Amino acid sequence: MRYEAEPRDHSGASVKQDPHFLQDVVFHGKFELLKTLTPEENTHSQHGLYFQDGQRHVDYVLTYPLKKTSVGRSIRYTTHLLTENAVARSLRRNHQQSTNTSTLSNVELNSLGETFSAHEDHKTFRREEFQGKLRDMGLELEIAEDTQILGAGFVKIHAPWNVLCREAEFMKLKMPTKRVYEVKKSSGVIEKINQLINKVLEPIHPHVEDSQPKNIKHLSHTFSREKVHLFDLSDKDSFFDSKTRSSIVYEILKRIICKAKYSMGITSLLGSGVYTAAYPLHDGDIDDESAEPNDRKLLFEEWANYSVFYKYQPIGLVRKYFGEKIGLYFAWLGLYTQMLIPASLVGVIVFLYGCATVNDNIPSMEICHQKNNITMCPLCDKVCSYWMLNSACGTARASHLFDNPATVFFSIFMALWAAMFMEHWKRRQMRLNYEWDLTGFEDEEESLKDSPRAEYEFQVMQKSLRKDHETQYKIEKLTCRDRLPAYMTNIVTMLLMIGVTFAIVFGVILYRISTKAALHMSSNPTTRNHVQLTVKTTAAIINLVVILILDEVYGVVARWLTVLEVPKTDKNFEERLIFKTFILKFVNAFTPIIYIAFFRGRLVGRPGNYLYVFKSYRMEECTHGGCLMELCIQLSITMLGKQLIQNNLFEIGIPKLKKFIRYIQSKQGSFQEEMQKQLKTQYTDHFLEPFSGLTPEYMEMIIQFGFVTLFVASFPLAPLFALLNNIIEIRLDAKKFVTELRRPVAARAKDIGIWYNILRGVAKVAVIINAFVISFTSDFIPRMVYQYMYSPDGTMHGFVNHTLSYFNVSHFQDGKEPLVPMQLGYAVEICRYKDYREPPWSTTPYEISKEFWTVLAIRLGFVIIFQNVVMMMNDLVDWLIPDIPKDISLQIHKEKILLVDLFMKEERVKINLESSASGVNKHNRNTNTTSQLYLDS
Repeated sequence: MRYEAEPRDHSGASVKQDPHFLQDVVFHGKFELLKTLTPEENTHSQHGLYFQDGQRHVDYVLTYPLKKTSVGRSIRYTTHLLTENAVARSLRRNHQQSTNTSTLSNVELNSLGETFSAHEDHKTFRREEFQGKLRDMGLELEIAEDTQILGAGFVKIHAPWNVLCREAEFMKLKMPTKRVYEVKKSSGVIEKINQLINKVLEPIHPHVEDSQPKNIKHLSHTFSREKVHLFDLSDKDSFFDSKTRSSIVYEILKRIICKAKYSMGITSLLGSGVYTAAYPLHDGDIDDESAEPNDRKLLFEEWANYSVFYKYQPIGLVRKYFGEKIGLYFAWLGLYTQMLIPASLVGVIVFLYGCATVNDNIPSMEICHQKNNITMCPLCDKVCSYWMLNSACGTARASHLFDNPATVFFSIFMALWAAMFMEHWKRRQMRLNYEWDLTGFEDEEESLKDSPRAEYEFQVMQKSLRKDHETQYKIEKLTCRDRLPAYMTNIVTMLLMIGVTFAIVFGVILYRISTKAALHMSSNPTTRNHVQLTVKTTAAIINLVVILILDEVYGVVARWLTVLEVPKTDKNFEERLIFKTFILKFVNAFTPIIYIAFFRGRLVGRPGNYLYVFKSYRMEECTHGGCLMELCIQLSITMLGKQLIQNNLFEIGIPKLKKFIRYIQSKQGSFQEEMQKQLKTQYTDHFLEPFSGLTPEYMEMIIQFGFVTLFVASFPLAPLFALLNNIIEIRLDAKKFVTELRRPVAARAKDIGIWYNILRGVAKVAVIINAFVISFTSDFIPRMVYQYMYSPDGTMHGFVNHTLSYFNVSHFQDGKEPLVPMQLGYAVEICRYKDYREPPWSTTPYEISKEFWTVLAIRLGFVIIFQNVVMMMNDLVDWLIPDIPKDISLQIHKEKILLVDLFMKEERVKINLESSASGVNKHNRNTNTTSQLYLDS
């Protein structure tokens, strides 16, 4: 192990000593230091949360790779004193001394060129330069190296109080003041109702103790060192919590600029391999019973545990530990899951209504009637023969479960549900902004958000260096001309990926056509009787596998395209990445479903004049029950498959697999378990999976939201399956964040960003798509048209016969007629097919009939009316429900008044102090004057 603080004499010069002497100094120094530590400090040190002195908290950790070296070099480089004295730290801040140190480091690196390559030497130089800059910024470092255990070095960083205060003022952090006020409660009746509800819901609330009562709140204000007396500094150690401390250190790491290869911040150093990882530490080990209670352990017990799936989430504690951005994600996910409960209940009721009325459905009864002798035309050329309509009885009855009048009501309900969900989230978001002191955050933090990314600054610097000899002005930004190749690459690649999705869907279409023909030629009667179900199910599974594979590919492609654009800020980078990923994954997930819903069965032609692909593959047509049943099969398999395989198994399995691989790779050679436990936290965190952002988490939920809303008219059980998945998903994500991932850097945010706009867009598109599904995919409109315009008795009797056209089998094209025309036991002269066309004996045989145009006109009219009525209802909901709850608006106004009173009081105290001071000075001057006159006299 090594703990770096290079030994120097009183003048600050580097001391050259015998390696064995240095080794003795380290061992004896470490022994003496550990003897002076209290048992609590020693425990802190062993767990890796503190420096070796057991007092300074580790706020951030940087890791870098180590190579096995010779004994002499190992002693020279890995033996240092355990602590740094004040003289050495002050000398480091001196620019001249830093220059001397860099020179000595370069000389020493050059002398060891035989052991290390020039590339590794340069990384070491850049690392030392960066760490020197960190010390100049006031951060305290402690370096621990252990080549036997991990082959990695750890730079532990601690931010002292003065640095925290300085950076908090620069970052404009809102911190609690001494002023405490009582949150206004509701009126008497409403307050009693709320108390009763809270008492009933007490068992499902997490057992998380609050540091202060819920009706008491600290008045917060932007931190300022000049007004430090206003803030609650009763406990300096907890004034800046671990989340805030790590975010402050991260801001410093991002803006450090080094001269070596124009390294800008920790991001560029991680990208070039100077450091391998950078992360804050978790608060202790959740499995250690002897460890002190901490927020991580509490989160594991009350949140990241499947046994508490029925409880509310401790959102306040999640925000305290992970930051506002992650807290908002879980708050949004929790609210979305709660809102799925009423949607699931209504969906189940609609499904049960279909089950209850299936025996009373006249069209399906007509199809299933045994005396129904309607002979249908072949479903494919040659190998398919004529078939009886009553053989489609099962499909017709199953279709009624999802294609009944209640689905129209459910579509309207889900459109209003989406609007209610969006409004409810806006109100919940504002309440969290108030509770988390994020009001006014956007105005104060806009300048910090717009800080350029390290990659962008590097590109600008490279461009400046190239143009330095040609131009005399400084280049400060990348122009559209610089980005034009990247933009063109983005457009071409996106179109190519979408084209790949279309090509795969087309390939599945060919698979269905060819497989259907092959199964019809089977000698097994069971196989021939289940051709439709076999083809639909296998095609849906193939689509699912392709979707899962392309999802991973498209995620990588979207990130590569975004990096290619070199966005200026982190916010721009995230928004562009989200947009590209959403477009690609949305197209990938919904293209097969859109084809079945709106295109299959529309472009088939008619018997005797079918439409062919490549002159040999006849286009698919829907069964008599319609394509809605197949749409339901495709939707259910895709949705359930993505949730079970991609969202759950991948999220559990892949992080564990990566963690195991890193652990195996680190076990190079033999080591002792006792040595691994010396710095337990930093080692175990090193094995954890790096946090890669919230984009994958949001993306899977947005796609699920699309399944729930876009085609809900064809699958009323979608909200129920989404609810069951999300109950597991919340605890799965929680466990992943607490146990499987390194602790993310806390990021402040007042909303969910671009995801809200995507949700609104999906909700609006859902209204249009459901209108088309009801109108064109289901038989709702044809049934209404027949019942009120063509039915002789105003009922649905005769509807099936009304929708079937006639075809004379002698009009088949040569070579397309069935090979076994007598399969039904009799010669067929006229067969029926589903379409609105004139019979062969009319003056215009096989032409589209007037009934077709009537139904089409009413279908289009229904789409327009449905869309506008639902949109107006959504706007009405948006107008009726205010975005900011009334009580929160009053509390925000009250906070502003209290803040003004606090500053006015401070100003009055300041004036009084100045007046008192001036009065004392005046009295002293008068006394001195009297004394002088007495002496003169």
